Amino acid sequence: MNEKLVCAQCAASYPVSVVRYECDCGGLLAVEREPITAGPAIFDERRASRRGIDASGVWRFREGVLFIGNDLPVSHPEGDTRLYERFGVFFKHEGENPTGSFKDRGMTVAVTQAVRLGARAVACASTGNTSASLAAYAAQANLKSVVFIPAGKISAGKLGQTLAYGATCLEVRGDFDSAMRLVREASTSLGIYLVNSINPFRIEGQKTIVWELLQDLRWKAPDWIVIPAGNLGNTGAFGKALREAHAAGWIAKMPRLAAIQAAGANPFYQSYRQQFASRFRVAAETIATAIRIGDPVSHDRAIAAIRLTNGVVEQVTDDEILAAKREIDGAGIGCEPASATTWAGVKKLRAAGVMRENETTVCVLTGHILKDAEAAVRSASGRTIAIEPTLAAVEKALG
Repeated sequence: MNEKLVCAQCAASYPVSVVRYECDCGGLLAVEREPITAGPAIFDERRASRRGIDASGVWRFREGVLFIGNDLPVSHPEGDTRLYERFGVFFKHEGENPTGSFKDRGMTVAVTQAVRLGARAVACASTGNTSASLAAYAAQANLKSVVFIPAGKISAGKLGQTLAYGATCLEVRGDFDSAMRLVREASTSLGIYLVNSINPFRIEGQKTIVWELLQDLRWKAPDWIVIPAGNLGNTGAFGKALREAHAAGWIAKMPRLAAIQAAGANPFYQSYRQQFASRFRVAAETIATAIRIGDPVSHDRAIAAIRLTNGVVEQVTDDEILAAKREIDGAGIGCEPASATTWAGVKKLRAAGVMRENETTVCVLTGHILKDAEAAVRSASGRTIAIEPTLAAVEKALG
């Protein structure tokens, strides 16, 4: 398949058989390959297949993800998530993945590559979703997994998943960005394979969110794709997915991306407001723990994606996030707070005239509602009523 790792800044290239995340110039690397000749007809046929590899919403698109020959990937399987229509938009619910978040799409590719490279251990820094996914896929591949988490900044549900799947958890006294700096240093010094979104193979898996939602829409591109923006891995991955899909002729037009940040964790939004003339770093604080990141590693990839798609970046407050979450939850879909930034962002962008209600819009929900059960309970406060064990008390409570 002639795959290679290519630097977006200086175009230097490296073989995929080496462990590299960055170019010598400091730029992030991406997996590039010859033009993809497979297309919608093949992918649609595989969607109806009963073969194990085709059941994965990642490996169904394998020609554009990773050449594995006759090898079997480390797969759960992941993907094949539902597209719901509510409030005049579509919701692509990545919380329906095996460990409850979109991270499984990137992790199946990164851990498959780790096995191919002969890695004995894998590691990540995480606010919870990455660590849960890494731990599950590492366990499946019989690899040791180590996760670096910000102390006291991870929901009980996500931490419980990570521990249950057998990962060694290192609680860093600091925020996510401190944990990220430490895991990068530790991976280099100790020879551990790093699977955060700085890893180019993670991006290849995450691209398939876009390809699958295009397939859901029968290969008719929407006007907008809206995503939560934290470490910006998805923003970069979505830009790459759309570039490749358009170049291969799968879609006739390029959708616009809308990357939505929490106002308390908004470095990319601040940069966008200055036409990306400066890069910002913030002390992040938001109820949306999955995107509580002040120094996103995929900053440059995300800029390229926004420019490629004539996209926009918006911010929403925690109150706006919780209000949007209540609506999504109340529609019977449910999501964690970070996911609700998408619907909050759509409402804000529509009010500003940036988006129109007659445009086809897909909001990506990145995590399951039970990823942060505490937030779900807070969001729905007032709906629990204490009563005496009598029928009269029931009638009174129900009004």
